[in-house]
Formats: sequence, structure tokens, C-alpha cells
Amino acid sequence: MKAFLGAILLVLLPGLALAQGVRLKDLATFEGVRGNDLVGYGLVVGLYGTGDGLRNSPFTEDMMSNILERLGVNVTGEQFRAKNVAAVIVTGQLQPFARAGGRIDVTVSAIGDASSLRGGTLVMTPLNAADGQIYAVAQGSIIAGGVAAEGDAARTVQGVPTAGSIPSGAIVEREVSFDFSQMQNLTVALKSPDFSTAFRVERAINLAVGASIATMSDSGTISVDLGGSGQRSPSHLLAQIENLRIEPDTLARVVVDQRSGTIVISENVRVSRVAVSKGNLTLTVQEQPIVVQPNPFAEGETVVVPRTAAQIENAPAVSLAEVPGSTTLSDVITGLNALGITPNDLIDILKTIKAAGALHAEFVVM
Repeated sequence: MKAFLGAILLVLLPGLALAQGVRLKDLATFEGVRGNDLVGYGLVVGLYGTGDGLRNSPFTEDMMSNILERLGVNVTGEQFRAKNVAAVIVTGQLQPFARAGGRIDVTVSAIGDASSLRGGTLVMTPLNAADGQIYAVAQGSIIAGGVAAEGDAARTVQGVPTAGSIPSGAIVEREVSFDFSQMQNLTVALKSPDFSTAFRVERAINLAVGASIATMSDSGTISVDLGGSGQRSPSHLLAQIENLRIEPDTLARVVVDQRSGTIVISENVRVSRVAVSKGNLTLTVQEQPIVVQPNPFAEGETVVVPRTAAQIENAPAVSLAEVPGSTTLSDVITGLNALGITPNDLIDILKTIKAAGALHAEFVVM
């Protein structure tokens, strides 16, 4: 799809793209198949002078003291002035059905005044879930995507050097107590609730299994009776239905991003019979002061004489012939672009068409 006027990106969703449908696993989530967020508070060491200022971040000094005490080092009453340590928050997600001994990725973010975590090593950090229990332990070398450089009078930063990641940096120590194999009913929750889509999911599951085991509860929920599926376990049933191709039905929607001039239009947007006229009023004010100086060897002062040129231009209005009913919005925008409408004018016209009640779609402005 081409960009119009170099600033307007028109994205259409043709029916061809959905001719084969979308997999059910991409349209919905399944009850019990979900991750759990983890968080922990840790310490990064080995930084090259880019760590926390301990005077400004006393919690870093306290944590470092506690770690050294646990390692058998007596630091009572000692004052630290190290610049190679930083306090961080460690986050991660325990994947569905993760087992003890498995590994997950973690993200490390500085919470003090450290300028960079590049080259640091995360010390063993417990990761807790919402119930307060420890489910994983993270440790390892940090991969920071940003870099910072500074001199006496200038400083430059690329990316975010105060955040990084540790791939497979945490070991799962505790499993979530959930027996998926004993479930008798499965709930399929649509990510974008819609009655038509839910009905199509219900019909596709029943046809695939050959029995009426799926029932649409509402626009976003389909209940599946696992007992009547004939499968050995819920996992076998999910493996059978998660790749079913469903053609989702979406609301007619126009999304406009004023900052970038991006316009996204769904397939079902329609415009009623309407006519549009757009005029431009331009006000120009130019200041061209003149400096007047006295003649050589003459008495007088240099004077600045103001000179202002003000002009108002009323550009000819850009008119669009009457648009017949049931016209797609993509056709209207294509015609407006052909007339040389600027991005801001195009967005204003869309707002006005919506205010006139001729745009039959949800209008979202970002």
C-alpha cells in the first residue's frame, strides 16, 4: 500500500487477507493457559563507575551490606563509596505449565541514579508472584541495549542504558499448582468480544469435533464441555481446535493518529450521501525593519524604523462532488488525495463527516 502525500498512510483491510481465516489460538485465550508475572528486587555489580551514588541511594548500600553479611563478611559500621553497584527491579513472566528447573527470560531496570547497567552482573535475586511466594531465582550477565558517553561539556545517550535483559536468566523453582488434565469444562475467551465471531467459533468447534460441546455464553465467551468431546484429555482437544480457522467480524472503525498522519480504516466503513467543501485562509505577517544612520561626521543617532507587511490570502475552496450513498471511505480518501488535500485537512474533513452523521463507523483519534 502506498503512502499519500508522503505523510498519510492509508491502510485497508481487504477481505482477501481474511479469506483463509485466523487461527483460534490467535483470536482467543483458553482458561488455565496463562502466564504469571514475577518481580524481585536485586543488586547489579561489576559496573564501570556507572552505578548508584550511595549517598543518593541509601537502599543500595543497605542491600549490599545485607548481601555481604550473608556471605560472612562483617561490614557493621563501615561506609561504602563504591560506584560499581546499582539497585534494580527484576521482572519476568512464568510461562504456562512451566516446570521446576526450566528457565525464563528476565528484564532488569535500575531504580537508583545509576547511569548505565552495561557490563553488569545481577546477583542472585528471588522472584515473587502476586501471592508472595518465590517461584524463580534470577542471576547472570546483563545485556543492555543502550549506551551513554559524556565529556566535560556534552553528553550523548543512545537507547536506554539503564535497562537490560538476561535471556534464560532465571531458573524456575516452584510450579503453579494447577491440574489442567482434570478440567471438565473449558472456557474460550475472545480477545475482541463480538457476537458474530463467538457464534462462528462455536459452530467451528462443534463441526470439528462432531458433537455439540461448544456453547456461546456471550459475545466474548464460549463454554466447551470436555466430557462430550471423546478426547482422552483437555490437551488433546485443545490441540484439535486451536488451529481452527475463524474469520473474525470487526466493528467499522476509523483510527487517526494526528502526530504521524496515519489513518487506518476497517473493511466495513461506509459513507452516506454527502458533499464536502474545504477552504484555506492564510495570514502572513513579515517584519522587515530598516536601519537609518546619520551621514558621516553629522550629529544624530542610528534609528531602527519598523516596517511590517501583513497579508491575508483566501485560497480557493477545494470541493468534492456529491458522494453517492454506501460509498466506501477508502474511495473518498483516494479522491481527496488526488485533489491534493494535506494530511491535517484530510483529518479535519473526516471529523466533519463524522459530525454530520455521514460516517458510519467508530471514529478514534489518538
